[in-house]
Order: sequence, then structure tokens, then C-alpha cells
Amino acid sequence: MEPGTAIVAGAGIGGLAAALALSRGGWRVTLIERRTGFSEIGAGIQLSPNASRILIDLGLGAALRRAATEPARVTVRAISSGREIGAVALGSYMHDRFGALYYVIHRADLQTILLDAVRGRPGVRLLMGRTASSATETVDAMQVALERAGGAEETIEADLVVGADGVWSKLRATLGDARAPQYQGFAAWRATIPRADAPPELAGNETGLWLGRAGHVVHYPVAGGRLLNVVAVERRPEPVEGWAARGDRDELLAAFRDAAPPLRALLGAPREWLMWSLFDLPAARMAKGRLALLGDAAHPVLPFLAQGGALAIEDTAVLARMLANASDVPEALARYARIRLPRARRIQSAARRNGRSYHLDGVTAFIRDRVMAYLGPEGMTRRYAWVYGWRPE
Repeated sequence: MEPGTAIVAGAGIGGLAAALALSRGGWRVTLIERRTGFSEIGAGIQLSPNASRILIDLGLGAALRRAATEPARVTVRAISSGREIGAVALGSYMHDRFGALYYVIHRADLQTILLDAVRGRPGVRLLMGRTASSATETVDAMQVALERAGGAEETIEADLVVGADGVWSKLRATLGDARAPQYQGFAAWRATIPRADAPPELAGNETGLWLGRAGHVVHYPVAGGRLLNVVAVERRPEPVEGWAARGDRDELLAAFRDAAPPLRALLGAPREWLMWSLFDLPAARMAKGRLALLGDAAHPVLPFLAQGGALAIEDTAVLARMLANASDVPEALARYARIRLPRARRIQSAARRNGRSYHLDGVTAFIRDRVMAYLGPEGMTRRYAWVYGWRPE
């Protein structure tokens, strides 16, 4: 079967990667995005080897090297005392063991890299300010209903539809999955600051992970090392609205009032914080007929394993491979779902376990800390060889 036409709903990281991968396979792609412009503020993303090797294979290696940072390790500390609990080996060990680099990058930089690559493809059309509200399968195509911001509607048709429209996906219901994501009792705060403004002991070329009963904090350099991305996760009884709600710095500092002085100084450095809430939805269905889901639309991943973006990028690689030289689109998408569901469920489960481990207290926290010390940095990395060593083959 010759590649035909495809609609990709959602121009986030997963949607952009899917549009790029499909167009490289000969598909004529219409990329739909509900926003009228692109902007990503105050957010970083971690690209472990299972994701970075795919982006490099898509021809983005040189651009990634210019924009990304490669931390030497993850240093794990206790929030209250600042005591070092353990470490995770990254840098050269990660590359030597898994054959690709572990990058951290500002989300806006990664989005720009992908968007530039997509715009350079002659077979990709980008439609902004439109939301894919539903999809209907006909005898040999899919019809997608689009809503404009002003309320106008239109319908477009393609041989294949890819739903990359996020955790609140409207296309998920087309697969017969009407479940709503469930709030997990945590809110995340995010900000970036000039790296020079961070406390000196936290401004090195490493990822910092601080663990405590009431929450945890992650920070790492982005923007070629010029900025420091900071994410603080706290327990919160009610969710905040949206992906970028404004946060009150004093409220955050009150939540982490018992933090060690360097961490308190770091959390006090940003002038502005943005917030979002953590939702979960166990992966159930990823494809039906000529419609496939990827990324958060298919399997939201809690951010306790840093695999949400990586899993979406993995999805795009498998989807493109299944469609290459496929004789039948529904059959190719069914194979895609069979391959991806077990992996997605395992990643989701591991992220949930990490979330519980991050926030232990008392004896159980003591045991966790002893295990991390016993394993050592390389042992901690080897625990997740099944994550980092994954390849599209």
C-alpha cells in the first residue's frame, strides 16, 4: 500500500514527532493544533536514550546537541536535611551502556527543533486555531470534525488519523473509551531561572532530585546550560485549573518551609511560578480502525520516571514502522496497539511506584535510602535498563 493522507491532532512534542516521522515515510500530513501560536514557558523535558536515539534517527541530532544539556548524574538528596541519599549515573555511563545520550532540554527548544523540521517537509500542512472534536470512520477513510475558536466547524478527511491531543483527548472517545483522567492529589510548580542565580552548590551540571514525605523537587540545566529548570511537586487536596495556572511563591515556600537552606534559596529565586495538576489514566485502548492515539492521549504518565515525553516519541517510531509498507491501515494500527500497550502500562506502573517511593517517611524512607546507597549510581541506572535500552526494532 502506498502512503496516503494522515491527520495528526495536536502539535505538542508527540504530534510534531509523529508528523515528522509520517512525512518521512511518504505520508501527506495535516497537523491540527488548537492554539493559534506556539509558546512553552518555564518547562523542561528529559530525553533518555530510548527517546534521544529516535530523534537523532529523525535527523535532529545536530540541533539537539546545540540546544540540549547532558547532565553527568542525578544527585538524590533529602529535602529536610539536604543529606545526599544516592545518585544515578548519566553522562558517559548512559551513553556507553545504552548507545545514546541522556539529554535535558527546554521544552520550547525541543518544540522549535521539531517545528522547524516539520515546516521543512513539503508534505506537511499545519492548521492552527482548530480543535479535533470527533472522528468518524467511513468505508475507506476517517472524517474529522474541527472546531474553530470562534465556533465555526469544518470536516476534513484522511486515510489515517493520529490523536496526539493530550490527557484530555477528545478523540479518545472514538475508541469507545469515555473514562476521565483522575486527579492524583499532587500539583506541580515549574519555573526557570538564570543558572547563575541558583545557589552555587545546586548550579552544577547535574540533575538534582530532593525527596520528602510532602513532596519532591527536581532541577536541571536547560537552554544550553544557561537556565535552570525547577519543578516542585506538592500534595494538594484539590487540582488547579489548566497547564499554566499562576502560582504564589509564598505559598510554595510555605509548603517547603522545612527544606534545607540551599533548596529554600532555590525555590525563592524565581519571581514567577506556573502550576499544573497531576492526572492519571491507565492505558486501555490505543487504536481502532483508522484511528490511533499516542502520548498522553493514550497513556498519561505521572512525572516520577521522566518518561512522559519519551513514551510519546517511542509511540511515533513504532507507528511509523508499522505503517511502512503496510497493506492495510487498520491492521497496521492494530499491530501498533498490541506492541505499545504492554510497554505503556509497564511505564505507567513504574512511574506510580516511584511516586510512592519519593514520598515515603520514617522506616520505609530509611529502607529506601539504604537500598539506593547499596546499589550505587550505576546500579540505580541498571534498574531501568528495560526503559533506557528500548529500541524501535
